[in-house]
Amino acid sequence: MDKRAFLKNTLFLGAAMPVFLKNLSRWVSEIEHLSPEEAARDEDFWMRVRSGYRLKPDYINLENGYYCFLPQDILEHYIHHIREINYQGSHYMRTAVWDNKYAVAAQLAELAGCGADELVITRNTTESLDIIIGGFPWKKGDEAVMAEQDYFSMLEMFNQQATQHGIVNKRVSVPNLPQSDAAIVELYARAITPKTRLLMVCHIVNITGQVLPIRKICDMAHSKGVEVMVDGAHAFAHLHFAIPDLNCDYYGASLHKWLSAPLGAGMLYVKKEKIPQIRPLFASAVTDNTDIRRLNHTGTHPPATDLAIGNALDYHYSLGPERKAARLLYLQQYWTYQVRNLPHIVLNTPADPARTCGIANVGIKGMKPADMADTLLKKYRIWTVAIDGAGVQGCRITPNVYTTTKELDAFVKALKEMG
Repeated sequence: MDKRAFLKNTLFLGAAMPVFLKNLSRWVSEIEHLSPEEAARDEDFWMRVRSGYRLKPDYINLENGYYCFLPQDILEHYIHHIREINYQGSHYMRTAVWDNKYAVAAQLAELAGCGADELVITRNTTESLDIIIGGFPWKKGDEAVMAEQDYFSMLEMFNQQATQHGIVNKRVSVPNLPQSDAAIVELYARAITPKTRLLMVCHIVNITGQVLPIRKICDMAHSKGVEVMVDGAHAFAHLHFAIPDLNCDYYGASLHKWLSAPLGAGMLYVKKEKIPQIRPLFASAVTDNTDIRRLNHTGTHPPATDLAIGNALDYHYSLGPERKAARLLYLQQYWTYQVRNLPHIVLNTPADPARTCGIANVGIKGMKPADMADTLLKKYRIWTVAIDGAGVQGCRITPNVYTTTKELDAFVKALKEMG
C-alpha cells in the first residue's frame, strides 16, 4: 500500500521512488529468508543501510536517543515539502493542510495499531503528555503516581497541577536492575490509594533503557480504578508493538527519535472513551467532545514536518519494524556483553533482553558522569550524554541502525582503558 496515497495534493508525492529506497528494497529482499535476529547480525546489510546517512566524521555518535537525525532519503523529501509549501503559499494552507495532517495521522495510527480517531500529531512527547496532565479532570486531593526517573518536563507539569488544583503527587523510584516484573508492578501498586486517579509510567526508561512491563502495570492499575498514561518517547518505532495491546489509556511519543522524522514531530494516543473527559489546553473550533482533534489545536504550524512523517513511515516499513528492533537490541547487547563483568564498570541497564532495547547506561566507578562523557569525546572522539541523578550515574549509550560493530569495538576499548 502507498503510505502517502491519501495526501490531498499530488505535488507532495514527489518524483519516482528515490534510488536509495529502491536499493534498500533490493537489499531487504536478499535477506528476507533470515529471521529478524539473524538479519540483525548481517553486517554487510547494515553497512548498506549506513550508506543512506550523511555522517559527521568528527566523532562516533552514540547519542541518537535525543534526536535520531534523518537519513538522506527522508531529508530530501522534507526539503521538497518545504519548497512546495513555500511555492503554494496560503492556497495550500487554506485548502489542504488539515486534510493532509489527518491523513498522515491515520498512517501513524496504522503503525500504532489503534483507530485513526484515537491519535493526533503533536510536536513531541512533552506536549502530548502535558495535554493529558493539564487537561485531566482533577479535583482537590486527587493523587497521581509517577517515578523519579520520569522525564523532568512531565514531572514539572504534575507540580503545576498540584499548585493549581491541589492534587498530591507521589513518586516511586524504579530500580535499575529489578528482580522481576512482579517487583516493578508491586512498586507502583504500593503507591496507589483510593484517591489515586492517574499513573504515569515510562515504556522505556529514557536514562537507562530499561523496558517496563507496561501491560502488567496497566492491568494492575485498572483493577484499582486508576487510569494509566505511558511515556513512549523511546519506544515507538524502536520496539515492535501495538498500543491497544498495552491496555493503557493515554500514550505519547516523539517521532524525531526512533522513527527518524524531522525535529518537532510527536503523537498522542487517547483511548476513545477517554477523549471527552480531557480539556483542551488551547481552545478549539472542534466542538464535538468525542473528537480527539479538539485536543490538537495548534494554530499555524510548519506542515512540512507532518508530511515528512509519512516519508519516515515509508522508510521504517522498508527497513522492517521487527528487523530494526532486533538490530538495535543486538547492538546494545554486543557492547554490554563485553564490559558487564569488568570490575570498574557499572551497568545501569538489565542484562535480560526481555527488559532491554537498543539503549543502555554505563558508568565507571570513581568517575563522575560529566568527566566520563568529556573524556570519551576529547580523548576517544565518542559522543554520548552524561546522566547524573534519579539513582543513575553514567553515560547513556544510544546507537542507531547506521552504527557499526567496529564503532562499538572502539567504545568498548575506551571503556576498558578508562578503568
